[in-house]
Amino acid sequence: MQSDEIRSRFLKFFENRGHKIIPSSSLVPENDPTTLFTGSGMQPMVPYLLGQKHPLGTRIADSQKSFRTVDIDEVGDNRHTTFFEMLGNWSLGDFFKKEQIRWMFEFLIDEIGIDPKKLYITAFIGDKKNNIPKDVKVVELWKELFVKKGIIAKDIEIGSEENGYKMGMQGSRIFYYDAKKNWWSRAGVPEKMPAGEPGGPDSEMFYEFTDVKHDKKFGENCHPNCDCGRFLEVGNNVFMEYKKDTDGTFSKLPQHNVDFGGGLERLAMATNNCPDIIEINHRPILDYLEKVSGKKYGKNPEEVRAFRVIADHIKAAVFLISDGINPGNTDREYFVRRLIRRSVRHANSLGITKSILSEIVNPIAEMYKNSYPEIITETETIKKVIKDEEEKFRNTLENGLKIIEKKKQKFKNNLSEFSLSVEELFDLYSTYGFPIEMSLEELDKIRLKNIPQDIKDFFILSFKEKLKKHQELSRTSSAGMFKGGLGGTGEMETKLHTATHLLNATLRQVLGNNVMQKGSNITTERLRFDFTHPQKMTEEEKKRVEEIVNDKIAEKLPVSFMEIPKAEAEKIAVHSFNEKYGDIVKVYFIGNEKSGYFSREFCGGPHVLNTGELGNFKILKEEAVAQGIRRIKAVLV
Repeated sequence: MQSDEIRSRFLKFFENRGHKIIPSSSLVPENDPTTLFTGSGMQPMVPYLLGQKHPLGTRIADSQKSFRTVDIDEVGDNRHTTFFEMLGNWSLGDFFKKEQIRWMFEFLIDEIGIDPKKLYITAFIGDKKNNIPKDVKVVELWKELFVKKGIIAKDIEIGSEENGYKMGMQGSRIFYYDAKKNWWSRAGVPEKMPAGEPGGPDSEMFYEFTDVKHDKKFGENCHPNCDCGRFLEVGNNVFMEYKKDTDGTFSKLPQHNVDFGGGLERLAMATNNCPDIIEINHRPILDYLEKVSGKKYGKNPEEVRAFRVIADHIKAAVFLISDGINPGNTDREYFVRRLIRRSVRHANSLGITKSILSEIVNPIAEMYKNSYPEIITETETIKKVIKDEEEKFRNTLENGLKIIEKKKQKFKNNLSEFSLSVEELFDLYSTYGFPIEMSLEELDKIRLKNIPQDIKDFFILSFKEKLKKHQELSRTSSAGMFKGGLGGTGEMETKLHTATHLLNATLRQVLGNNVMQKGSNITTERLRFDFTHPQKMTEEEKKRVEEIVNDKIAEKLPVSFMEIPKAEAEKIAVHSFNEKYGDIVKVYFIGNEKSGYFSREFCGGPHVLNTGELGNFKILKEEAVAQGIRRIKAVLV
């Protein structure tokens, strides 16, 4: 049974039980500045769980597309993905535990065919200090249902996850855990909940992969919340029946809610008894990758990881782009960029050196044509976005990897000793635009073992501190020196100042070398650039200027400077209108010597370290200000 059928059966099942089916919300949350992406099915429903009336009534169900950034580094194992769908059903002050538990048992066992002998349950053990009782009722309901299938479901009190590793299963089917595992509120455990916050106990459902052997590196004994992979959580029923009062105690809510969330992809794993989330949910993508790489999924552990990362990341990128998020450097855009660029890196490890990732959009669109038809209609647009990003990054990747390969040669007889200093990582980024996380992944591969997370954290923290100091030093040393219209030396003004250099060079490329800067004014909101040109720019010329500037931003060109004699500088760099200069001048370069500098200009600064920091360049207006003088106003968004 594939995901399409499970989704369809779930929605029909609850529609037959009085639920109104709502469409998936966007991956970009509406009116929620606290999070970048929709990361659960519950997220769009929070207002209604807090008491707002839903326009469709008190029984709601859906399949919500979700994206979780926290799992991006875990992708590559057999259980983690960044993109997934969460099946959900809700009772907003309507039915409660009895109906929900019965319906979930019927759906899992009778509707999609999960073997009840492989189903295990967890419940809330209670919280004595907050006077919240043990959830005996939900356990009684589960036991009654198991008996009807001829199964005596023994229960056991586990408490903490740590106790689970000590105690093990002990022949039980229902396990009581503490608030860290079986209590839900937006703030976490009861102690962290603010006054007025609702919450309640939950009851999770786990599927057992009996062929998966327990790995003792996770703990001595296995239990449902063990991370060894033997047990897989497939759903969680939250019974929201409490609120925290101003005196710190808990009282019952006047409206009891049910909030169920179940991973569609995980349910597909359970129904097919397949412990590999990528194998069962991304098979058409794997087929394509096998075809273009000539390699077989499942043969080599390192290659398996690469297959999994590409399959998950491109699927996630497709859905994010479909919801209007393109690759870039702002918060949300950066994750799309990172997904595509990580995929490029792993494609290389499979021997795929051509830009083919955009072709994966075709099998993804086919997979989701019934549930998300917009992917079909937007296929060509999505493919272009992915292809453009892949091609730009392949140039960056090639340059960075050459540097790493050169350094690696010094350790060719003992690769386990190879490393890169923070300074070298920083140089790879500042000079070649090579991302820090890519450098660390390359180190992982070269040293043939995973770098511990605490060491990665040290590298990243040190890198960020060095980057911050470099930027502060650049801005401090340049403050007061620039006389070309810069209103301040804050971050936005600095970005717009660098964009002005890109604009100046681009105008000379598009309109001709007769273009000369005649004035500039930069605020925190926009740049204004005056230049010589005899006539109004055409729409095609303006569009071409925007395209070139944004291409240079996407290329993550390094920005550097050199202090040299004025006479020498005049031979290689552009002057800024009728400025007076000393004998020694500062020249800012955008690009690098090997591939050719895009811009070389007299300037006192300040500038960003890399054009990749700028964002998206957009011309707002182009107008005349005097005979033969034009003015452009533009922004970075």
